[in-house]
Amino acid sequence: MNYNFLTYSNINLPNLLAQSHHANCGAVVLFSGEVRNNNLDKEVQHLEFEAFEPMANSMIKEILDFAKEKWKLEIAICQHRLGKVEISESAVCVITSSKHRKEAYEANQYIMERVKHEVPIWKKEYFLDGSYEWGNNCNCHPDGYKPENHAKNVPNSFLNLQN
Repeated sequence: MNYNFLTYSNINLPNLLAQSHHANCGAVVLFSGEVRNNNLDKEVQHLEFEAFEPMANSMIKEILDFAKEKWKLEIAICQHRLGKVEISESAVCVITSSKHRKEAYEANQYIMERVKHEVPIWKKEYFLDGSYEWGNNCNCHPDGYKPENHAKNVPNSFLNLQN
């Protein structure tokens, strides 16, 4: 399977889903992180994403390879948008395919959490009031990304994984 981990084009969810079926798999999980019209008690106009592309591509590949081995996935896909992303568009997609749903769900969440919190992708939110705010790809905590702030969002089994 050959596709780009990063794209400046709209993520084609039906096309990625079509690539994620495998005869050995009984489960396919698709997660699409979509741009919502509000954040931080403000109305969002759109987002823009930037990345250190060589490193981001390499890291996403490593994360997918690790997840495929750990959860015995037949297929693991991740694609992240760069550039301007409008409200209701997909900013990131993760698809996992495995024999059983438990592995597909766990691997999908693992991939998404690592991409969101570790891969060098930065988000700029533009608000309707004319203001904007830079952040890394995660704004789960007002002080920015700190591993201790995210432990509650990640299953304990993920915290002990080494890659």
